Amino acid sequence: MQDFFDEYKMKKKIYKLNLLGLKCPLPVLKISKIFKEINKGDIILVKTDDPKANLDIENLTKSVSIKILKKNYLDGNEIDFRLEKY
Repeated sequence: MQDFFDEYKMKKKIYKLNLLGLKCPLPVLKISKIFKEINKGDIILVKTDDPKANLDIENLTKSVSIKILKKNYLDGNEIDFRLEKY
């Protein structure tokens, strides 16, 4: 976990989730669990290789207050997400 300050001088925390090797529904369940534990404005960095993760995480953002700030496709099925709780 890292701390940083945004443009409004609010302290935010960054949480890293390495979900490589986990398949549906585990990545979304783990994101949901940490979502309940973090504060508004905090960031979750997710690394996953689940082929269904892209759609699953997009659907999760529709049901909880998380937005996708960035999505980066890497080699193979690996995707990095930058998510923010709002």
